[in-house]
Amino acid sequence: MATFTSFTLPQHKPQAVRKADVIIYGGTSAAVIAAVQVKKMGKTVIVVSPDKHLGGLSSGGLGFTDTGNKEVIGGLSREFYQRLYQHYQKPESWKWQKREEYGNKGQGTPALDGTNRTMWIFEPHAAEQVFEDFVKEYKLTIHRNEWLDRSPKGIIKKDGKIQSFRTLSGTVYQGAMFIDATYEGDLMAAAGVSYHVGREANQVYNETWNGVQTEVFQHGHYFKANVSPYKVPGDPSSGLLPEVSADQPGAKGSGDHKIQAYCFRLCMSNHPDNRVPFPKPEGYDPARYELLGRVFDSGWRETFQKFDPIPNRKTDTNNHGPFSSDYIGKNYDYPEASYERRKEIIKDHERYQQGLLYFMANDPRMPKDVQEQVKQWGLAKDEFTDNGNWPHQLYIREARRMKGVFVMKEADALGKTEVPNPVGMGSYALDAHNSQRYVKADGFVQNEGDIGVHPDKPYSIAYGSILPKEEECRNLLVPVCVSSSHIAYGSIRMEPVFMILGQSAATAAVLSINNKISPQQLPYQKLKEVLLKDKQRLTL
Repeated sequence: MATFTSFTLPQHKPQAVRKADVIIYGGTSAAVIAAVQVKKMGKTVIVVSPDKHLGGLSSGGLGFTDTGNKEVIGGLSREFYQRLYQHYQKPESWKWQKREEYGNKGQGTPALDGTNRTMWIFEPHAAEQVFEDFVKEYKLTIHRNEWLDRSPKGIIKKDGKIQSFRTLSGTVYQGAMFIDATYEGDLMAAAGVSYHVGREANQVYNETWNGVQTEVFQHGHYFKANVSPYKVPGDPSSGLLPEVSADQPGAKGSGDHKIQAYCFRLCMSNHPDNRVPFPKPEGYDPARYELLGRVFDSGWRETFQKFDPIPNRKTDTNNHGPFSSDYIGKNYDYPEASYERRKEIIKDHERYQQGLLYFMANDPRMPKDVQEQVKQWGLAKDEFTDNGNWPHQLYIREARRMKGVFVMKEADALGKTEVPNPVGMGSYALDAHNSQRYVKADGFVQNEGDIGVHPDKPYSIAYGSILPKEEECRNLLVPVCVSSSHIAYGSIRMEPVFMILGQSAATAAVLSINNKISPQQLPYQKLKEVLLKDKQRLTL
């Protein structure tokens, strides 16, 4: 196979053509796991990764795993967490903390599970190492920093099948089967597959928790006290504070183009020798965080509730409260945006979140008691060392969602139905973050879109939800931007599930090649046999 072609390849030179049985586009956890499965089944595979770092959110700061019921996590996904368990058995893995000092609390599960030999809570660099170990052990071919050419010339399709796609470097990738394992669904979209962005109205799929959800508060991420959104409190003529929308929220249950907020999952440390002070971002303006000051004025004191502890005195810090790291309303155009525009959106999120931390640690507007505690934290010095200790992956909670052979709906993700042909399972709550921050009729500010509804029991995920309609594409599988309503995706969108579906997609791709048929025509019984042999959990 030819060597990696540099990003600046002039277009007039002969294009490098790379071929494999299966071409995977993406650098996420699902991409790596899918590649491992293809290799295990004896086929050739190339991972074309826009990212330099592999693992997406799993190595990008989300170390406090959203497990739900961990019994439903099988196959290579479980192996990933078992490998992390092995890592934390080594004394040298506990550099900043004694192992016995670590609290061992996970999301409804022990972090270090000796019985099942799994570790559900981990540092970013440890997770990235596991992905790189997979690459090494299975001799995976990975082309990094390779971006799909999203112009009409970027993809060649014939008789409903992708023949090849091109990247911005001019390299062409040819395969029999393709897997889109990106958070954005760029290959799926370029291939002409139907998809949806935003929230469907409840009436579309006969749901309750989709669409606009004004006055629904299922977590603590709302304004619990009356807070004025105006520059001069109570005076609309003074204008709105930053980070408040002037738009009306829309009728309850109606659909819109809005998507749940993104943020960076930060790895912080309170060890004096392993923390760096929160940086002051370019263009920092404390006035931007006045709304947070007013939240504290109202007596709110939940600042540290999502500083979830991971090993070595570090955190996976997530959004918490009415005004926090979720950058509400600033990502609506991200799913469909150009690479340049996406870069701007990511930078904008970074500046917002860095400014928030800098404000909390340094601004006199902050309550003294809270600020003293914030000052004990900084970014972990030994994480994301090539990116100023800042995560390299923005949390793309949701972007495009395919409209495939089967659409996973609210009732399916609540465990109320029996879905056809399961290829994996989920069990997490229907979890959507806020989509907008608006002014109510009474003149006070409120957030909207935050949902957390628990399923009756773990549920199966249908094979049809990772398959495009056959008339749209006959050799593509989509394990991340799955066919699902917005609210069902709120549960499916968990990293363990993406790895599960990545493995199942790869299995289907290889079996389809072996049987010389499209994945849509693959007899489910054949697929099920291999999935069960590989210890995937399909039903409870």
